[in-house]
Amino acid sequence: MAEVFFYERPVPLNRTAHKDLRLKAVPSLKFAANVHSVPLTGVEFPAAARDVPILFAGADMKDAGPMALLGLRQNENLFVDADGQWAPNTYVPAFIRRYPFILAEKPEGQPGDDFTVFLDEAYTGFNTEEGERLFKDDGTDTEMLTNAVNFLGEFQQHVARTHWFMDQLRKHDLLEPRNIRLEKDGKSINLNGLFVVSEEKLRQLDEKVAHEFLKEGVLGWIYAHLLSLANIDRVSLRLNEREQAEVGTTGSTTVN
Repeated sequence: MAEVFFYERPVPLNRTAHKDLRLKAVPSLKFAANVHSVPLTGVEFPAAARDVPILFAGADMKDAGPMALLGLRQNENLFVDADGQWAPNTYVPAFIRRYPFILAEKPEGQPGDDFTVFLDEAYTGFNTEEGERLFKDDGTDTEMLTNAVNFLGEFQQHVARTHWFMDQLRKHDLLEPRNIRLEKDGKSINLNGLFVVSEEKLRQLDEKVAHEFLKEGVLGWIYAHLLSLANIDRVSLRLNEREQAEVGTTGSTTVN
């Protein structure tokens, strides 16, 4: 199952096996503390662009997809603190908000819908004593589960639309490689395997394509991406604050 990241024990949702399962709200996003980037769908670009850099990442241009850059060091999300709290008043990507549920494609040839709902059995909020039930006594979905599944379905639709968007960028050769290099205290941070939209090539689009991009909302997504690149400096500032806090914690002493 692709792109599970923080899902430790994903299993298919089952009305029999999970008939007594409840979901207790856990006010913590600590499960996302070790991811420095997550995939992003195009519909999220305008809201995400206010807070995080939106870049395209992949082994090569053919496989590149949009992601929200959440940290500058491996396995570190600068938007989640030690208590698992997300930075106040900043955008939380839908990729994270859908947890602990996820839609996964069924193996080819299996009957039923193309996708099935999985849940992470390792999530601390799952139990049989507290919280909202997933299923009613008659085995039907509760309102909470219905809402969660609907959110997954909408997310998957946005993923499909984003794949189309990426196809358009590649079709019109709008992507170009971008390596990010930051100097910090005499050390370098290098982020490779990234791509951005070329503003020069964007300006050279013919009128027909530009009109189609405008009509389909592609231009809005592109400019949200371009504007978001200024947030790389803001993420760097978050790293400075994190490092200063680490130094302060390490250097502190207790006097009895």
